[in-house]
Amino acid sequence: MTLESDPFPPCYGNLETVFPLGPEGLRHSPGKCLACGHKTLCLKTAMEQKSGVVLHEEMVDRSYSAGMIGFFERWARKKTLASRKK
Repeated sequence: MTLESDPFPPCYGNLETVFPLGPEGLRHSPGKCLACGHKTLCLKTAMEQKSGVVLHEEMVDRSYSAGMIGFFERWARKKTLASRKK
């Protein structure tokens, strides 16, 4: 049986299922997702949705808080991400 003929599981593309926030405040893929044959496409699909944009915003905010990017770069990235939400 190939992946193209396999039906997608109900959790397919759901960011909170395939890449949930862990207790330490970082996101990780659970073991059941790592064993799934759809894991790469599933995570890509989840990241392309509105919830994925929110995740990218979290990453920008963490980078700014850590001093890795400046105010203007943060502003530019957030503006780009806001346009992707629409």
